[in-house]
Amino acid sequence: MNVVDQSLTIRLPRADRSLETFRPRAPRDFPERAAGPMNRVAFSAAHVVADPLREADPWLDCAIDWDRTIAYREHLWDLGLGVAEAMDTAQRGMGLDWPTSLDLITRSVAAAKARGGALVFSGAGTDHLDLAAVKSVDEVIAAYETQFEAIEKVGGRIILMCSRALARVAAGPDDYVRVYDRLLTGAREPVIIHWLGDMFDPALAGYWGTRDLAAAMDTAVSIINAHAAKVDGVKISLLDKDREIDMRRRLAPGVRMYTGDDFNYAELIAGDDKGYSDALLGIFDAIAPAASAALVSLAEGDEATFHDILSPTVPLSRHIFRAPTRFYKTGVVFMAYLNGWQDHFTMVGGQESARSTLHLAELFRLADAAGLLREPALAVRRMRHVLATHGVEG
Repeated sequence: MNVVDQSLTIRLPRADRSLETFRPRAPRDFPERAAGPMNRVAFSAAHVVADPLREADPWLDCAIDWDRTIAYREHLWDLGLGVAEAMDTAQRGMGLDWPTSLDLITRSVAAAKARGGALVFSGAGTDHLDLAAVKSVDEVIAAYETQFEAIEKVGGRIILMCSRALARVAAGPDDYVRVYDRLLTGAREPVIIHWLGDMFDPALAGYWGTRDLAAAMDTAVSIINAHAAKVDGVKISLLDKDREIDMRRRLAPGVRMYTGDDFNYAELIAGDDKGYSDALLGIFDAIAPAASAALVSLAEGDEATFHDILSPTVPLSRHIFRAPTRFYKTGVVFMAYLNGWQDHFTMVGGQESARSTLHLAELFRLADAAGLLREPALAVRRMRHVLATHGVEG
């Protein structure tokens, strides 16, 4: 008679309030280090690890476990991925303030240099401004330049993030042209421009001076191509693969398209006969080992294995990034907790509460289906702990 190992069996809640007896499968055998070179530039937008034992008010204060936070970046670098630092995945503007962001950037850049120049670009924005008090485009420019200067001073490369303040005060496309012309002209090294859609941040609705996405793209492309020598690439996060492909084909030679499409990344990275996208993705934090293995396979010309690895991760990503998309960070950190990269499920801003018990249970199922629960017994124990705090004895 076969004996079931009860440590690997868990009861997961369903929408009808019943409990499903669930047994995770064996994980896929992904390397802990990149197994070869890659022919795509791939950044993971990395999360931060909160410090749950520091005396702080979680909704108001930024308490970071610096050792675990930098250790996670070391893990990403080991896998051949770059780090996109201090962006929305790290809860920038959603719990992570600018002084703490600069501290994070400084530490991450230093850690990258200690490794002989591991790849890291860092977000520059205007989030130190009092949004309600901003009255002019000149204030936005000055705020951006403050953050550019601070990041460049510590040796960092820039990701030019969208500005809630600019979206608030700009009268139209000409104000965006003015701001980006000033910033790109003054940048020391080529930057990555980030176009973040309002599904990620509702305060960015109407970015580039219009709610008409076709007209917004015209403005963005004209700015980028006019400053192509100062633009490493553009990350587009609209969750619309057709718009990304259209923009990709319109970029000046040498300007990369970094997909930020957490719904359709596999096919966009694989590309077509007219080009492909590189990657700057929040989901690459949660699926880093699979992303690394898939990208190495793609570089080896084995597109079938690339899709075999990444295809099962897409349902997981679409679940993590489902509407309200801005709460996706909860799923990213939950994956890190399940897989042992941190000892708790606590987040900056208290955002561990931003997703439901049912959402986390389905995330567990989908992570298992993708072979991404690297130690199933650990994942089951931790899932049980979380369920118990929500009244479910698993």
